[in-house]
Amino acid sequence: MTGFETLAIHAGQEPDPTTGAVVVPIYQTSTYVQEEVGRHKGYEYSRSGNPTRTALETCLAALEGGATGLAFASGLAAEDTLIRTVLKPGDHVIVPNDAYGGTYRLFAKVASRWGIEHTPVPLADLDAVAKAMTPSTRMIWCETPTNPLLGIADIAGLAEIAKGATLVVDNTFASPYLQQPLALGADVVVHSTTKYLGGHSDVVGGALVTADTALGEELAFHQNAMGSVPGAFDSWLVLRGVKTLGVRMDRHCENAAQVVELLTRHAAVSEVLYPGLPEHAGHDIATKQMKAYGGMVSFRLAGGEEKALEVCKRTEVFTLGESLGGVESLIEHPGRMTHASVAGSQLEVPSDLVRLSVGIETADDLLADLERALS
Repeated sequence: MTGFETLAIHAGQEPDPTTGAVVVPIYQTSTYVQEEVGRHKGYEYSRSGNPTRTALETCLAALEGGATGLAFASGLAAEDTLIRTVLKPGDHVIVPNDAYGGTYRLFAKVASRWGIEHTPVPLADLDAVAKAMTPSTRMIWCETPTNPLLGIADIAGLAEIAKGATLVVDNTFASPYLQQPLALGADVVVHSTTKYLGGHSDVVGGALVTADTALGEELAFHQNAMGSVPGAFDSWLVLRGVKTLGVRMDRHCENAAQVVELLTRHAAVSEVLYPGLPEHAGHDIATKQMKAYGGMVSFRLAGGEEKALEVCKRTEVFTLGESLGGVESLIEHPGRMTHASVAGSQLEVPSDLVRLSVGIETADDLLADLERALS
C-alpha cells in the first residue's frame, strides 16, 4: 500500500481476527488477562498500550512516512512530552515569532521554569535562524503554516541549519495530506489531532511521529512514564476521521480559495493572509513543499478591532468558536480568543485580525455569509 487515501483507510486497520469486523473495535478496557506471570498477548495496561490506540499510531506513522507514531491526550500533551524527552535544563530552543499561543505559553511559562531557554525568530528568514543558533541550541520548533498569521517556513532549509539540533514541525494546519515534513528533513512531526485529522470537532488529541526509531522508542518510554495518553474511544474517533482526511482536505482547500477571492476584493478588508496568494511572502516555498494551500484563512479589517469583532459576531454559517479543522466553518478573533495568552509579548497578534477555518459546506453559502457580515 502506498497511496495516501489507501493508507488512511487500511494502515494498522486490518479486520478484527476474532469477529471479522471491518472497523477497528473500541477496546474499552484498562487491563488485560495474562496467561501466566510476565506472559501476555502484547498488552498489560492501557496506559502502556491499547489495541485501538495502536491502530491509530500505526496509521499516523504511515501517513507521515515515519518510523514511530505516538498518540496523546492533546496536542499540548504531545508537545510537553517531546520537550521533556529531548531537552534538559540549560538547553536553548528557537521558536517561531508567530507561534501558536499555547505552544509559546508552554515554553515561556512552563519549560522556562526548569531551565529551558527560547528565542522567538522569524523562521521564514533563514539567515535570522542561523544567527539565532547558539552552542546550546538543541531544538528548532517550526510551524508552517503558522497560527494565525499563515507564515511559511522552508522546512528543508531549516533542516540544513539544524545540524544536530532536533527539527520539530507542527504540521497541524497542513495535515499529512498536504505536507510531509519528515521527507523534507524534519526529525519530529507534531499534530493536534483535534483538528484536521479528527476532522469533526468531537475529540481532543495529539500526536508525535518520528523518522528515527531510537528517538521514537525514547518518546514511547516517556509517553508511558508521563501517562498523557488518549482513551480508546478518543483514539477510535481520530482513526475514523483520518479515513476521510484526503477528500475533506480537497474540499477545505477548494472552499478556502473561493473565500480568499471574495476577501481580496472586498473594501472592508485591508489584507488577506493566505499562502495561496502570489503576493504572499511564502507563496513560492508553500508551492514547493505543499500539495495545496490549506483551509485556514486570516484577514485584517480596514475598520480596526471594532470592525473585526463585529464581523465575528455577525456571521451565521461561520460559527464563532475556537479550534479549527472540523467539517464546519469557524470564525474567531485571535487577539481575544486563541492567542490571548501572547498579549503584550513579542508574539501579540494584530487586534484587527480575524481567523477563518473554512469548512466543507456549500461554498456559495459561505460566501454569502461573509458578504453579509462584512457589509
